[in-house]
Amino acid sequence: MVTPVLEARGLTKRYGRVTAIESGDLELYPGEILAVIGDNGAGKSSLIKALSGALVPDSGEIYLDGQRVTFRNPMEAREAGIETVYQTLAVAPGLDIADNLFLGREQRRPGPLGSIFRMLDRKHMRSEARRHMSELGVGTLQNIGQAVESLSGGQRQAVAVARSAAFGSKVVILDEPTAALGVKEGNRVLQLIRDVRDRGLPVILISHNMPHVFEVADRIHIQRLGRRATVITPKSHSMSDAVAIMTGAAPPPPHVA
Repeated sequence: MVTPVLEARGLTKRYGRVTAIESGDLELYPGEILAVIGDNGAGKSSLIKALSGALVPDSGEIYLDGQRVTFRNPMEAREAGIETVYQTLAVAPGLDIADNLFLGREQRRPGPLGSIFRMLDRKHMRSEARRHMSELGVGTLQNIGQAVESLSGGQRQAVAVARSAAFGSKVVILDEPTAALGVKEGNRVLQLIRDVRDRGLPVILISHNMPHVFEVADRIHIQRLGRRATVITPKSHSMSDAVAIMTGAAPPPPHVA
């Protein structure tokens, strides 16, 4: 039996009388794109925040490669190999592409220049940034040193995805990556998601865009009322089926492996 790369068992998070997650379960397997869908208030964001260290659940367990882990903050999740791209992107518009890729992970020059004078190795960072962008097939950027604020929405998203793929050694989590993008740029980001998966990183995709979900997902986790309703696949169910399960108009079927 294949061990999940990332697994949640019985996660619960309450805010006073409000239950954001109740006995939340999730399994992400190697080499897959797992979409997480659900209506507003279904607990998608809370579940993902728990997996990425942005919130600490009241109870339940998280496993990474079969080993139980506890994340008290996002930095601990990142150090464990879980990279998250939030809907707000969290890019620094005034910095260039290379600086954004290495934001919080800046590399210093070797020798005394780096250790004593703390000078950054910008030449190496730009070279590495160019390589990471190229590996993901992002060839539309003319200058790796241009400010992110000069990029289109799709290009900014590409920078954020490239950063997650560059440093995520275990899992990449993408929160609404195609929101507010046009058709062409949205399709480009979908291809980026496939490229990340094809490079060996499993992906969790949170999205309200059903056509995009059914286009790229291998499995679809449906969240309802704070817990997992079921797991389906684009081959086993239609978009109408997914919406009906998500809204409670149809009973959830057994999980699809």
